[in-house]
Amino acid sequence: MTWKQVFTSSVGKKLVMGFTGIFLILFLIVHVGLNACIWANDGGEMFNKGAHFMGANWVPRILEIGLFAGLLLHIIQGLLLVFYNRSKRTVGYAINYGNRGSKWYSRSMGLLGTIILLFLILHLANFWLPNRSHQGFLLGEEINLYTTMKDVFSNILVVIVYVFGCISLGYHLAHGFQSAFKTLGIHNKRWHKSISAVGLAFSIIVPLLFAMMPLSFYFGWIN
Repeated sequence: MTWKQVFTSSVGKKLVMGFTGIFLILFLIVHVGLNACIWANDGGEMFNKGAHFMGANWVPRILEIGLFAGLLLHIIQGLLLVFYNRSKRTVGYAINYGNRGSKWYSRSMGLLGTIILLFLILHLANFWLPNRSHQGFLLGEEINLYTTMKDVFSNILVVIVYVFGCISLGYHLAHGFQSAFKTLGIHNKRWHKSISAVGLAFSIIVPLLFAMMPLSFYFGWIN
């Protein structure tokens, strides 16, 4: 397969989706681990130290570029796959099997991905952009992200949007996790049950932890 086919063929697009999907799953693990520091309930000291490390060192900043590149590629290839599949299926199925054929969220990955993208734009506007704007091009002092989180999540409408975004992320991961490994060929009777179980647990636990963060601030479960 040539480099052109990697980005233009159906198989190539799926491989790119698989690799970038696994990369983003690893990012979610790091991100949720850092954000979980808010539950140290120490006024944000541990969380701000972690955020400072991620924002004031060149290695995480360089990896950040790779993250955005992988995310952008994942979105573009995902949308291209959706359009490609729809163009090839001009006539609907004679029988609609519904969830007996496949789960609704596996048939709605494009919609769920679009919702997550809109949520991500809001998230970046609330936290990443103000922090990076304050730092400027060179590494410098970042804003107090813990205080910013408290202010942002004092608005119930923002909290609702975040929780809805996390629910969409959960359903997206419910199909995307095992689909990524299947695309890369890690899919057989020996590994299928294990990957499916881990994927289901991941798609529940990680989005739930993310959703609990705005709820914890809004309801005053942490100081």
